Amino acid sequence: MLKRNFPSITAVAVLLIIWQSLCSTELIPSYMLPSPIDVAKAFASEFPLLLENSVITLQEAFIGLFLGVSAGFFAAVLMDTFEILRKAFYPLMIITQTIPSVAIAPLLVLWFGYEMTPKIVLIVISTFFPVTVGLLDGFRSADKDAIGLLRSMGADRLQIFRYIKFPSALPQFFSGLRIAAAYSVVGAVISEWLGGFGGLGVYMTRVKKAFAFDKMFAVIFLISAISLALMALVGLAERKCMPYRNTNKKGEKS
Repeated sequence: MLKRNFPSITAVAVLLIIWQSLCSTELIPSYMLPSPIDVAKAFASEFPLLLENSVITLQEAFIGLFLGVSAGFFAAVLMDTFEILRKAFYPLMIITQTIPSVAIAPLLVLWFGYEMTPKIVLIVISTFFPVTVGLLDGFRSADKDAIGLLRSMGADRLQIFRYIKFPSALPQFFSGLRIAAAYSVVGAVISEWLGGFGGLGVYMTRVKKAFAFDKMFAVIFLISAISLALMALVGLAERKCMPYRNTNKKGEKS
């Protein structure tokens, strides 16, 4: 694993060294860009508060992600089953993705208040699209000959879905889920940033007003780490659900 990720680790290390050098030589003022050491110190000193706010953000992200994935799954199944639904709602889904989250979030806060509800709604909107599109493309790319064979053997729609369409859509589903997992955290932070009582987004607004940019960078790195961790969990689930893909890759390498 270390050997596989060595290039990316090296690139990050080089970037941090350059960043620290620029700050140490004062080519960039510290009030504009804190050094990695200052960011690490801020992260350590603020860790209990960051952890407390992370719990709130993760609660919102997990609930919104679950609801978004569930809604996306059922929408994809319905649009694959009924062509008229796909033609009617697919363009509307695309339109929803052209509206920036920062434009929707204030409206959701106005409608639902400052509690968890508007955050979850925004996360559902953000995660619904990649899951739905991934599954729908996967369903439609299923082997037509295999579907025809099952139909000739008397299989119904549910059996065709179970044995042909759903397995063929799993790679696209996990690709969409990986994107949705990252979007869930970003959506939660954006909604908290525009209104809320707790969470990493609220923490960011407080340290921004105090011009504590070292703490600002600390929470940015934490958000990135959480997003990467969620994407890694999705990758682990993908390997568990589709072990045959790993076997095929190993066979190709050998």
